[in-house]
Amino acid sequence: MKGTLLRLFAFQVIFISAISCNNSKESASQDGKIPAQRDGSFLLKLDDAACYNDVKNPSGNTAEWTFQIPAAGRYKVWLSSATTDTINLGYSGSVKISLLDNHIEKIPECDTIIRNTNEVSYPYFRTDSYMGSFYFPEPGEYNIQVISEKVIAKESVSQNSSQSDNTKLMSLILIPMTR
Repeated sequence: MKGTLLRLFAFQVIFISAISCNNSKESASQDGKIPAQRDGSFLLKLDDAACYNDVKNPSGNTAEWTFQIPAAGRYKVWLSSATTDTINLGYSGSVKISLLDNHIEKIPECDTIIRNTNEVSYPYFRTDSYMGSFYFPEPGEYNIQVISEKVIAKESVSQNSSQSDNTKLMSLILIPMTR
C-alpha cells in the first residue's frame, strides 16, 4: 500500500512539474534573469516564467520569475490580462503575488484598457490591473511568484482545445515609483 501511494505521489509531482510555460528566452538574459526595460520597469511575461500547473486544483497554478533590481526602491505592481470582457475579467478567485515575505492578494479589476497593441488580437483586449506595490530593500536578485487559476502553460491550452477562456493572464509589470 505504501509503495503504491509513493508511486502515485511521484507521478503527480512529475506530471505537475512537467507542464511548464514556454520558457522562450527572447526577453530573458542568458542567465535566465529578466532584464529591466529602458525606463527601469520590468515586463515579466508568462512565457518567460517557470510555471507549475495542477490540473486537479488550478487555483494553485504558479508562475515564477527571477530578475535583478539595480537599486533599492518601491515598485508599482500591475497585472496584465487579455480579455474579451473588460467589465468582468472573470478571475474566480484572488491572485496572490509573493515577493520575499511580502504578499499582495486581490481580485484583478480592469483599471486600464490598452488599445492598439500587438500583444493581443481580436476578440481580445489588453487590460491592466493595479495590484499594489512592493519595496525592494536593496539591489540584487529577486524572485517573484504569481499564484492564480489563470496561470496556464501554453502546452496545456493547446492540448485542451475545448478550453475557451474569456481572460488570460499575460504578464506582471513592475514600475519604479518616483518622488
